[in-house]
Amino acid sequence: MRLRQATLTTFRDLGVTPEIADALETEGITTPFPIQEMALPLALSGQDLIGQARTGTGKTLAFGIPMLQGIGKPRKNRKKPRGLVVVPTRELAVQVSEDLVTAAGKLGSRVLTVYGGRAYEPQIEALKAGVDVIVGTPGRLLDLVKQKHLDLSQITSLVLDEADRMLDLGFLPDIERIFKLVPAERQTMLFSATMPGEIVGLSRKYLNRPTRVRTDVEEGDGDTPPQTRQIVWRAHRMDKIEIVARLLQADGRGLTMVFCETKRACDMVSEQLDTRGFAVAAVHGDLGQGQREQALRAFRHGKIDVLVATDVAARGIDVDDVTHVVNYDCPADDKAYVHRIGRTGRAGRTGIAVTFVEWEELTRWKMINQTLGLDFPDPVETYSTSPHVFTELSIPEGTKGVLPRANRSRAGLSAEQVEDLGETGRPRVRSGVRGGQRRDEREERERPARTPRQRRRTRGGKPADEAVLVETPEVELVNGRSRDQEETPAIISTNEVETVAAEPRRRTRRTAPAQAAPVIDSVEPVVARAPMTEPTAEPKPIMEATPVTETATEQAPVQAPSFLSTPEPPAPKEPERIIPASPFSVIFQSPDLATDDDDIAPSAATERKQQRRQPRGGAPGGRDGGNRRRMG
Repeated sequence: MRLRQATLTTFRDLGVTPEIADALETEGITTPFPIQEMALPLALSGQDLIGQARTGTGKTLAFGIPMLQGIGKPRKNRKKPRGLVVVPTRELAVQVSEDLVTAAGKLGSRVLTVYGGRAYEPQIEALKAGVDVIVGTPGRLLDLVKQKHLDLSQITSLVLDEADRMLDLGFLPDIERIFKLVPAERQTMLFSATMPGEIVGLSRKYLNRPTRVRTDVEEGDGDTPPQTRQIVWRAHRMDKIEIVARLLQADGRGLTMVFCETKRACDMVSEQLDTRGFAVAAVHGDLGQGQREQALRAFRHGKIDVLVATDVAARGIDVDDVTHVVNYDCPADDKAYVHRIGRTGRAGRTGIAVTFVEWEELTRWKMINQTLGLDFPDPVETYSTSPHVFTELSIPEGTKGVLPRANRSRAGLSAEQVEDLGETGRPRVRSGVRGGQRRDEREERERPARTPRQRRRTRGGKPADEAVLVETPEVELVNGRSRDQEETPAIISTNEVETVAAEPRRRTRRTAPAQAAPVIDSVEPVVARAPMTEPTAEPKPIMEATPVTETATEQAPVQAPSFLSTPEPPAPKEPERIIPASPFSVIFQSPDLATDDDDIAPSAATERKQQRRQPRGGAPGGRDGGNRRRMG
């Protein structure tokens, strides 16, 4: 059933209460959209409704006003909500909640938004305080019901927004569970941009004689926004980013949304555009909820003018100033194409939608073109240097793929703070602009101070700082070396020699030096390295040491210490030469040769003969002897 009514001027003429109408007029909303004109009279009367209209045509107020007006003024006991709106994505939940809060500004109704990615505690506290309307995603709603924090037994108005998208995301079992939790006597409204067969079957099962409202004049018209100029090009994968960079410098360009098929493609495109100087951010499912909301706030406030997103994020972004939409990847089907280009040309404004089709995507695009009845069966082959790119998009001649520094006036994503949503787990941080913060801008954690090591150097079993060094006359090596060389001569102290001689010294393995060091009185000294001192003209003082027999001038010749010198290997033992009496015979006798006094070892035959004499069996002469065995 399709109804069409005469155009009415204000919300008051449609039966809206003065409180809601005044709140809308305060925000500058005075004239209803076509979907609102057709849906409000039916919804205000309490009928079940199926609304089908394009995105951006005011569907939120079409079901929000009847819900708020049916609930009426707030009650004292708000423990159980009376209005429920189910949406597929977090972004759409936030957008719907903002519109409902705007409409209920003078009613005093409480609207709560619940969705995944945020902490449970604030949502549970809000439910305990009491709410009138709940807007949320199916997963978080069922979690709160399972934890017995949410009671849906008094719901009087139930709304399914973007029902086709919830079907695509696999929320159909969750939606059926929610229908079983709410009372049977209720008003149910279902809104969707497209109406697949599963949604029709769902409406027949859970809606009571619904009325279908469609704002299009003909069945085939209105699938795509008429205010949006559509451009379809066949482009190469490696050249698409260059075309987008030139498109973003077109005359009159405002906010722009770029849609990609995968999350990885979103990250790649956002990084490439950020490198080229554009204020850009990415929104997809791998980012935390705080980062996604940060990017959307920055986009709405104009701190960034390019938003790269997936199809899931496209459903919840409601920004009226989007002038360009770029389908970086070909949409999966006609529904995705309609929802993508529906981000521009909203609220009666005009927009431009550019779609890139690669060679392997031509078959998919021809199906979309045939289903929607478009006029692009064979897209034009396009490159970044093609002349029609500059003419059709109003791009100045000579524009390159890098934004000039003089035109970089946006504050960027870093200017928008990340709201603390109480997310559990570690935040998802990505390189580039994906995480909302660059790697070089992150604060480095202060490393704790290291604990000082408890080590002390010892010398001869005593701490090195307690050792008293006594200077003695230095003995320097003069064997081919001068004082200007890098190596310093060894300094030997007499006190150190006595200390080492009195106390045991720890043995360490040391390599033998190339040249020998001096030795005093053939006692094993300790060679200690002393700091280099500048030679002076004054004579060095001579300290009195332990009684020494020789004076300093009559010292023994310097020899290398025994521990530094390598002992000579023992000489091989040569046989002794015996000179006989006769000069004609020479006899060599080794010290290891046998002499006449040595015992002669028995031969093998003698040993075998002795073994045969012994009996084989038991004791000799016994009954079990070998001879008796033979005889028996």
